[in-house]
Amino acid sequence: MLEINGLVKHYDDFTLNCTMKVGAGRITGLVGENGAGKSTTFKAALGLITYDAGNVTLMGKTPAELTETEKEKIGVTLAESGFSGYLKVKDVVPVLEAMYPAFDRTKFLNLCQKFGVPQDKYIKEFSTGMKAKLKVLAAVTHGADFLLMDEPTTGLDVMAREGILNLFREYMEEDENRSILISSHISSDLEGLCDDIYMIHDGEIVFHEDTDVLLNKYGLIKADEDQYRKLDKEYMLRVRRESFGYSCLTDQKQYYLENYPDIVVERGTLDEVITMIIGGEKL
Repeated sequence: MLEINGLVKHYDDFTLNCTMKVGAGRITGLVGENGAGKSTTFKAALGLITYDAGNVTLMGKTPAELTETEKEKIGVTLAESGFSGYLKVKDVVPVLEAMYPAFDRTKFLNLCQKFGVPQDKYIKEFSTGMKAKLKVLAAVTHGADFLLMDEPTTGLDVMAREGILNLFREYMEEDENRSILISSHISSDLEGLCDDIYMIHDGEIVFHEDTDVLLNKYGLIKADEDQYRKLDKEYMLRVRRESFGYSCLTDQKQYYLENYPDIVVERGTLDEVITMIIGGEKL
């Protein structure tokens, strides 16, 4: 669905250098702290900004080559996008119908009711969470084949976030060829949703792994000074000094569980992997 190869975008104080891919039928996550380059990547993928090197293909074409009909098959949420605050939901409906011939009015209004998006208030009176939900609901109700969701759960409470994530799961179940690229700085959202995850830091892709591999094979070794000296370090990816000794990131958790039964080896969550990739030393 989307291929980004050697994409370089220079700013005065920041450079994006990105290579990544979203395959058909997959949900791919892009995780990173605010300012890491997630939104810039999305804008480049959509052809909204020029770039200095590399190339982007979206559904087999450059963004500029996409026809209007092909563009209608893309659903997008961007941080700075949204509807005029002087509209109500009833005013948004004809706008979406004009933009997307496949827009499903009934589904959209039903989802607005389900997610507590008021239909009789001006959007300028919405909370941040309501505005976020409205953008997502508009993106998933016009038969899109590919969703690009930049921080779609920002401003939502835990229950609302889970509802939106379940909506994405249902969207994928409706058509096995659909795809989603979703970014978030809430890593637990992506851990439970995505087939694979990219991590971006200071404009660079620093990590990519299938989620099942991440959850099953990655682990954190907790070792004191003496234990650390005796450890086989062949399968360690990062190490960080701690008050108790060392934390070590490995992608061969089972090896250490089997060979070092007296050492603590924990399952590495995405948050912990991020912390180690960014803050640990490479071996």
